[in-house]
Amino acid sequence: MNPESGMSADRYFAPDPAQRRVARELYDGIATLPIISPHGHVDPRLLADPDATFGTPTDLFVIPDHYVLRMLHSQGVPLEAIGVAVRDGAAGGPATETDHRRAWQLFADNIRLFRGTPSGMWLADALRDVFGIDEPLTSGNAGSVYDELAAKLALPEFRPRAIFERARIETLCTTDDASDQLDGHRAIRASGWSGDVRPTFRPDGVINLAAPEWRGCLDALSDAVGREITLTAALISALEERRTYFSRMGAVATDHGIESPYTGTLGEVEADSILARALRGEATEEDARLFAGHMLIELARMSAEDGLVMQLHVGSFRNHDRSVFERFGPNMGADIPVAAEFTRNLRPLLDRFGDDPRLTLILFTLDETAYARELAPLAGHYPALRLGPPWWFYDSLNGMARYFDQVMETAGIYNTVGFNDDTRAFCSIPVRHDVWRRASANWIAGLIVRGIVPAPDGPSMAHEMAYGLAKRAYKL
Repeated sequence: MNPESGMSADRYFAPDPAQRRVARELYDGIATLPIISPHGHVDPRLLADPDATFGTPTDLFVIPDHYVLRMLHSQGVPLEAIGVAVRDGAAGGPATETDHRRAWQLFADNIRLFRGTPSGMWLADALRDVFGIDEPLTSGNAGSVYDELAAKLALPEFRPRAIFERARIETLCTTDDASDQLDGHRAIRASGWSGDVRPTFRPDGVINLAAPEWRGCLDALSDAVGREITLTAALISALEERRTYFSRMGAVATDHGIESPYTGTLGEVEADSILARALRGEATEEDARLFAGHMLIELARMSAEDGLVMQLHVGSFRNHDRSVFERFGPNMGADIPVAAEFTRNLRPLLDRFGDDPRLTLILFTLDETAYARELAPLAGHYPALRLGPPWWFYDSLNGMARYFDQVMETAGIYNTVGFNDDTRAFCSIPVRHDVWRRASANWIAGLIVRGIVPAPDGPSMAHEMAYGLAKRAYKL
């Protein structure tokens, strides 16, 4: 243990000596495996320029991290005061703090809020493991930590590509709108750099008719394919065309963020009528639900045909805080979980593709109550289904433990897909994967010391959960 940081090499392992010893042995065997990061929100432009930097410590650790933003907001800290930019046209309120040292000090003044949270764990681990700063961040040392971070961020060995390589990231997948021309990805390819950075196709903007930005997204898709989209068949054709482009650029997956996993088939006339109402600004909530469910089945068909892995992120009420959304935009930490029902809602899609060996459909949820009741039994039966790891609020040590306990007995580890970090905060990638590897090793060790699995099976199980499952599930 480092006496200053208080961080033990056996952190996150069980206190029982026998389990801890086995967990340490298993973890030591997987700690330095390459990282597969098959789903996340890192901006590819960060890796397109070999001389790109992360900016200031505030740019790196505070402004892009919605976990940080939501916690500070919950305690009345104005987001402007920590450097978050206000949307164009948003009126009133304080000006955005442009002195990032002052913003960092305010963050450090409130660092106690993150005690015992995943954000607190990730920050401590990233400062120590990525930047070599053992001293815990406090209000009193905020200035000196800022100076040390700023000095290191100016060095070539702390530029994004250097950290990508030092963290042993084998593959990093971004998330990109259906109309995106993928200029950042093209620049990475043209640079000759060997890092494997791939796009992920996300058509949510044109599927969700109820989204405020839907018409703008549809117009952008029309521009991308060079033709007007007024019929459902034209929308489907445009999405197929864009998927082909994404595949040529290295994409292996699609992603869909949906509140409900409802699926159902519409007739051509009904689908076109709904789309026509949406184009007139007259679509109802029921129209949006039916149309999204119809398109999910169409997108599953596309995945069965073109081989792109399909990911569903279910159960998030997006931008729940309307005032924050209107002032700052999306992804500010105000997404709130809602209950989700999978068994009936997914049946129309599974009737067509659940037994189709061409489809891989990975399910994520913010409704933990569905893990044991629905998701594990579904994934334990349908060949097309796999379960994604704990996501958003449950990407935590306790969330992982609950996931292992609720899912694995029924689904088995081979119907899960290992870990993905789903982060915008680049330097949290290696530390998030490290938490998962420690949690996995600890869970497997518990099975071994209780005689549930033989000790010789432990290393291969740990390897699968750290690396093998993700690599195979995403066809990397």
